[in-house]
Amino acid sequence: MTFQTYLQEQRTKHLEELFELLSIPSISALPDHKEDTHRAAEWFASALRNLGMDNVELYPTKGHPIVYGEWLKAQGKPTVLIYGHYDVQPVDPLHLWDTAPFEPAIRDESIYARGASDDKGQTFMHLKALEAILKTTGTLPFNFKICIEGEEEVGSPNLPVFIEEKKSMLAADVIVVSDTAMIEEDKPTICYGLRGMCGFQLDVKGPRRDLHSGLYGGSVKNPIHAVVELLQSFHDKDGVITVDGFYDKVVPLTEDEKAAFEALNASEESVMKEVGVTELFGEKGYTHLERTWVRPTLEVNGIYGGFQGEGIKTVLPSEAHAKITCRLVPDQDPDEILELLQKHVKENTPPGVEVTVSLFDKGAPFVTPFDHPAIQAASRAFEKVFDVPTAFTRGGGSLPIVSNLDEILKAPIVLMGFGLPSDNVHAPNENFKLKNFDKGLLTLCHYWEELAGVL
Repeated sequence: MTFQTYLQEQRTKHLEELFELLSIPSISALPDHKEDTHRAAEWFASALRNLGMDNVELYPTKGHPIVYGEWLKAQGKPTVLIYGHYDVQPVDPLHLWDTAPFEPAIRDESIYARGASDDKGQTFMHLKALEAILKTTGTLPFNFKICIEGEEEVGSPNLPVFIEEKKSMLAADVIVVSDTAMIEEDKPTICYGLRGMCGFQLDVKGPRRDLHSGLYGGSVKNPIHAVVELLQSFHDKDGVITVDGFYDKVVPLTEDEKAAFEALNASEESVMKEVGVTELFGEKGYTHLERTWVRPTLEVNGIYGGFQGEGIKTVLPSEAHAKITCRLVPDQDPDEILELLQKHVKENTPPGVEVTVSLFDKGAPFVTPFDHPAIQAASRAFEKVFDVPTAFTRGGGSLPIVSNLDEILKAPIVLMGFGLPSDNVHAPNENFKLKNFDKGLLTLCHYWEELAGVL
């Protein structure tokens, strides 16, 4: 029997198992669901044991447990680590769901439930793909380790420590994550890089109290004016970041990467229409995709100070504030960038005010080389099933845990996602297309075959 036949014969059973998993309200952010979240961890642990995994454990953390299991019977063969998460987002607003979020339902050829796409459904597929290979061949082409956490939706606060402490146990030659989406329906996509991030806040302090603008305006430095001057100093008129040294370690695109981006035929006009602007803006010489995927940014996310009520209050405020985040690309180091930013602020602080810089979240960028054999093998597996060329993308956002895996385990990471932008992840009516469930299982099975030929 082939794995294709096995998956077809077991489809109803597999969907019943997935529905059982999706019915568990494992909302990691809400204390009321702590027991439910633990129950989802137990569900995965039981599934790993049934699959034939050894050393299956629930590792406690300060929050929710981490599930681990391994199959290390392929002597002399490489090792693959599969990462996923069993926790889900809250379901509010509940009244916008067409069916109950933890009562899985199929309609319009999609599975509707919280976690269907992000990430229970996609993690579940990995188990069933391995099951199909084991049942039809009696063995696996690699050694496999599986790590499934329960806090991804709250920022994975405890996983980095676990990875560092257990890096020998988790060591692998390739890491595979299915927690991303294809760029559009029927267009398989491999995201081979993500931007990192660092965030900070500017607190500008002027006079000890708010002042009457008629009595002091024009003679005392206005903190709002000062914060605007500081923010203006970060860019030139063409959108180039003017912080000394900011671009020094940015790795340029290869010609192959440029060609892959061009092959997507992305329409900047459609982007403008989607977001409701008449013109795009950014570094000259770069396309929209390049600006949002492979160029670093510095964006003001919030600015406030002074009177905010209705009408006008003639006040010169005593303080003003701004919140700023930078998206970073290889090989920018978040700590180095924050040092450069602090130096820039110090050198550009207007006279008459004091500025404090408070540092917030940070995460390193990640990229697996575009031509890495593990990436190219994934592309061939996608194309066998979807029968169209695979799109290669980088993500403009950040997944801190991916950078943690990259930095600590130092193995190539393959992001093979089967979701869609229309899956409503983190929103009411989250769903996962049955077509992508079926094709995703086949793709994963083919991937292990393709990977065996290059590792």
